[in-house]
Amino acid sequence: MIKVRIPTPLRPLTKGQGEVETKASSVVEMIEVLNSAHPGIKDRLCDETGELRRFVNIYVNEEDIRFLKGKDTSLKDGDEVSIVPAIAGG
Repeated sequence: MIKVRIPTPLRPLTKGQGEVETKASSVVEMIEVLNSAHPGIKDRLCDETGELRRFVNIYVNEEDIRFLKGKDTSLKDGDEVSIVPAIAGG
């Protein structure tokens, strides 16, 4: 199982859960599996073309997937994934 940390703004979609467990072999598959269990989550993470939104950062075992293989980054049993919305301000 893969542990996925859910940020506060997305918790209404996971019935308030801050962590969920899922099975997936890649980040893109994880998003699909999460969306099946928690409808609407994919729309918050991905744009209409299916790419990750600019303000969404995903980390696998504390490594930014942008420096790995992006949404094609492989996942294995025991991995921890964090979904982190970027914070902007000034």
